[in-house]
Amino acid sequence: MANMSNMSERAGGSLTAWALREGFYAGAVSLGLFVLFVGLETTQNIRNELVLNRRLGLLGIFVIVAAVGRFLTVAYLRPWAAARKAAAAAKPAEGEEGFSKRNFSKIAIVFLLLYPLIAISIFGVQGSLKWVDNLGIQILIYVMLAWGLNIVVGLAGLLDLGYVAFYAVGAYSYALLSQHFGLSFWVLLPLAGILAAFWGMILGFPVLRLKGDYLAIVTLAFGEIIRLVLINWTEVTKGTFGVSGIPKVSVFGIWSFDVSAANNFAKAFGLPMSSAYYKIFLFYLILALALLTAYVTIRLRRMPIGRTWEAMREDEIACRSLGINTVTTKLTAFSIGAMFGGFAGSFFAVRQGFVSPESFVFLESAIILAIVVLGGMGSLVGIAVAAVVMIGGTELLREMQFLKRVFGPDFTPELYRMLIFGLAMVVVMVWKPRGFVGSREPTAFLRERKVVSGSFTKEGHG
Repeated sequence: MANMSNMSERAGGSLTAWALREGFYAGAVSLGLFVLFVGLETTQNIRNELVLNRRLGLLGIFVIVAAVGRFLTVAYLRPWAAARKAAAAAKPAEGEEGFSKRNFSKIAIVFLLLYPLIAISIFGVQGSLKWVDNLGIQILIYVMLAWGLNIVVGLAGLLDLGYVAFYAVGAYSYALLSQHFGLSFWVLLPLAGILAAFWGMILGFPVLRLKGDYLAIVTLAFGEIIRLVLINWTEVTKGTFGVSGIPKVSVFGIWSFDVSAANNFAKAFGLPMSSAYYKIFLFYLILALALLTAYVTIRLRRMPIGRTWEAMREDEIACRSLGINTVTTKLTAFSIGAMFGGFAGSFFAVRQGFVSPESFVFLESAIILAIVVLGGMGSLVGIAVAAVVMIGGTELLREMQFLKRVFGPDFTPELYRMLIFGLAMVVVMVWKPRGFVGSREPTAFLRERKVVSGSFTKEGHG
C-alpha cells in the first residue's frame, strides 16, 4: 500500500510538472501570436499622423488565459475525461434512455413554439424584437441552411463549398419577381426553390466525375461565379447597390403588415401598431420552413434514394458495381439540397427587405459547412445544436457590454465573433472530431438496430 501511494504521488507530481510546462509553452505561443495583433494598436492623431499605442494589459490577459487554460486542461480536464470514459466503458449498457434524451426533439419544438410568447412576457412587445429577430430568426435561418446542406454533404458525401449560391438564387428570385411582376410570397416561395433546384442540377452535371478536393474547388468556383454575376449584371440585379423595397409577406393574403393597408394585421385585431407582430410571424414562418426541411430529410433518408445517398457516401465504387446510377443520385442530392437553400433565400429577402451580393460571400458557405461538420454530418439534432451554439453564441456577444469594464472602454465584443468562432471550431474538432453527435444509426439494419462506431468509418465521412 505504501508503494502504491508513493507511485500515485510521483505520478501526480509529474502530471503537475507537465501541466506547468504545457501552460508555459501555451503562454509563450500566445504571446508570439498576439503581440502584434493585440499588444499594439495604431491610431491617428489630430495632425493625421500614425501613432503606435501599446496595450500590454490586454496582451497580458490573453497570455494568462491561454496559459491557465492549458494548465487546467492538462492537469484536471484530461484526467477527468479519461476517468469518465473508462467508467462509462466499464459500466453495463442501460436498457432505456432517459425521458429528456428520448424526447429531446419534441421538447425543443414545444419550446420554440412558446419562445416568442416567453420573450414578450419577459421583455415586453418592443423589447422582445431583438430576441425574436436577431437571435431566434437568425439561428433558424442557419439551421434550415445547414439541414439543406446536410443532404449534400452529410448524406450524399459531396463536399459543397458554394452552397451560398443557391441561397442567393432564392433571395434574388423573390426580390426581382415580386417587384417586377407583383407576385406574392406564397407563389414565389416554391418558385424560388424550383429555380434553385434547377441551378443545383446545372452545378451537378460538371461535377459528376469529380470527388474530394476537386469537387470542393468546382463548387467554390460556382459560388463565386454566381456572386460575380450578381455584381456585374447591373441592368437586372443593380450590382453592388442591391435590390431594395422588397414587399413584405402577408398572412396568406388575408392580413397585411403594411401600415397603410386597409387589412393591416394590427388594425384588424385592434392592437397597437408595432413591428413586433411582423417579426413574430416571420419567426413562426421560418420555424415551419425549418421543420418542413427536417421532415422531408427524414422521409427521404428512409426511402431508397436516401439509402443510396448513404451508400454512395461510404463507397461510390461499390455503388457502381451494384448497378446504382450515381449520376441521378448526385443530381438529386444537389437539386434537393439547393431547393431548401432557395427556400431560405426567399425568406431572407422577405425578412431583410433588401438583398445585395455582400450577403452571399464565401464566408457564409464556410459557416454553414462548419455547422454541418461540428454538429455531426447526417445528424439533424446535432446540426441544430451546433447552429444554436455557434450563431447564438456569437450573437450574444453584442449583449456582453460588461466586458468593456474588463478590457477597456474601446473594446467591442462583436468584433471578436469570428475569432471565437474559429477557436470553438478548433476545440470541437480536437475533442469531438466527428461532431457533437458523432455516432449515427443506419436506416436499414438486420434484426437489431446498432449505432455505427467511428472506428468503422473513415474520419470526415459522416
